[in-house]
Amino acid sequence: MTIAVENPGLGLQVEDKKQSSDLAQNGGHTTPDAAGFAMPDSNAFGQSFRDYEGSVRQNTVEECYRLNHVNQTYDFVKRMREEYGKLNRAEMSIWDCAELLNSFVDESDPDLDEPQIEHLLQTAEAIRKDFPDEDWLHLTALIHDLGKVLLHEKFGELPQWAVVGDTFPLGCAFDESIVHHKHFKGNPDHNNPAYNTKLGVYSEGCGLENVVVSWGHDDYMYLVAKKNGTTLPSAGLFIIRYHSFYPLHKAGAYQFLMNEEDKENLKWLQTFNKYDLYSKSKVRVDVEKVKPYYISLIAKYFPATLRW
Repeated sequence: MTIAVENPGLGLQVEDKKQSSDLAQNGGHTTPDAAGFAMPDSNAFGQSFRDYEGSVRQNTVEECYRLNHVNQTYDFVKRMREEYGKLNRAEMSIWDCAELLNSFVDESDPDLDEPQIEHLLQTAEAIRKDFPDEDWLHLTALIHDLGKVLLHEKFGELPQWAVVGDTFPLGCAFDESIVHHKHFKGNPDHNNPAYNTKLGVYSEGCGLENVVVSWGHDDYMYLVAKKNGTTLPSAGLFIIRYHSFYPLHKAGAYQFLMNEEDKENLKWLQTFNKYDLYSKSKVRVDVEKVKPYYISLIAKYFPATLRW
């Protein structure tokens, strides 16, 4: 594994419940059935999922979002995409990257405080059980959070607000469904007339591919996968890039920016999201037992060594 250290200027201010989900064939394309998912009663702390007011981690989570909402601007995201899109920080395998995540806990997550690799395997194994024939979805689940290596010192050790948390578009108005929306009052784009209208710099139906979304692990992993020539289907790349875009796939905001391909891929994202969120628990996965299977999927859809 080869790693180069570089840190761009940031300009900082300050289940076992099972889904009875059969797949339906539609015009030759496989699509997920959204019905029948059985949601667990509580998260790893015995509380409601995504509770941003009563979580045992409330203060830590809100401070992460405050910094995120103040610092994530249109110009900041453009700069980070350009810098990190060079993929000049490391050369390593997918599994090497997964192991790097062992030392990190997501400060934006009110539901879990386990190392990230535990969450990746919990999600992947839950999906594998219910969708045994969709191996691309198993792998997508395994790698969807690998972009959190941005927290690692060898990747610039970015602050948590620039890596984790729900994502949202920049260049148009901040929708009120975004978690801790009140903190956007400190964001320079909030009062910028070029960016604070419904459409802002975009046109209706322009497609999410053309929308600048807040910078973090989602977009970074998408860039890594895309630029390394993965053969994952478009739905897999869509899931990786937008799985934290809760205002869209949970609240239904920003749908006016979507094109037809986005709408089809959103069906898969909404299915995936249930596993991403509700598989979080204290139940451990036997890593060595499942590793050979995921190594085989990595070899199927990715080169042995990737640029990061």
